Amino acid sequence: MLLIHPWPPLYDSTSKVLILGTIPSPKSREMGFYYGHPQNIFWKTLADVLGREEPPRDTPARRAFALENRIALWDVLHSCEIHGASDASIRDPVPNLFKPILEASRIKTIFTTGKAGTDLFRKYCAEEAGMRPVYLPSTSPANRAAQVKPEYRIQWLQVAEALGKR
Repeated sequence: MLLIHPWPPLYDSTSKVLILGTIPSPKSREMGFYYGHPQNIFWKTLADVLGREEPPRDTPARRAFALENRIALWDVLHSCEIHGASDASIRDPVPNLFKPILEASRIKTIFTTGKAGTDLFRKYCAEEAGMRPVYLPSTSPANRAAQVKPEYRIQWLQVAEALGKR
């Protein structure tokens, strides 16, 4: 199924880091915002490494949480062929363009969540963005085994460090 990214990036002029997924999952599209699957631990993980309370599970609260913490959110891909939420099924990827966001903000670090998002950014976006991504392990329910290892949190602490909160 051809999927075109359903919403614009979330950022403002004070954003310091950009966190990218691959493309919104069916549950995120249903919710209408990033990392919307109820079992995805993105918001819990982010709150933990920032020393904050997890925002309520609604779009306004999560938007405010990201912006208050100077975090921009978007995805690597503008469109692709994909089956369900499986990054492994992605075909014909069309990347988003990042220069406009980078020029309109203070973003100095781009984080990519998951191996597929990182690989796609490196292949299709790094040159246009003028930046290399920093890999973060996926917060998806499909990555539960890795999420219990100590290095999972250590890798996510890089977000707090990039924001000067550590």
